[in-house]
Amino acid sequence: MADEIGVAGNRVRSFVERVEQLELEIAELNEGKKEVFAEAKGEGFDVKILREIIKLRKLDKDERDEQETLLDVYMRAMETAEPEDVAKAA
Repeated sequence: MADEIGVAGNRVRSFVERVEQLELEIAELNEGKKEVFAEAKGEGFDVKILREIIKLRKLDKDERDEQETLLDVYMRAMETAEPEDVAKAA
């Protein structure tokens, strides 16, 4: 029901409480993710590389191929650049 100012207080409370619950669940999931990365690191895996794999797996094949091609092009361009050109760019 709406109160004196025309706002349904119960409905507002419902939205706020649902968002708060979702925030708690997100925090728990993030903690779980942290634990998995800590376990992987403890077994000698490079967490930075694992994160990169996860990021790449989110891309579709065409996007991933395009990204790999651009990375290769840029790396080759840097390798052929004169050292003083690189210093000037920095």
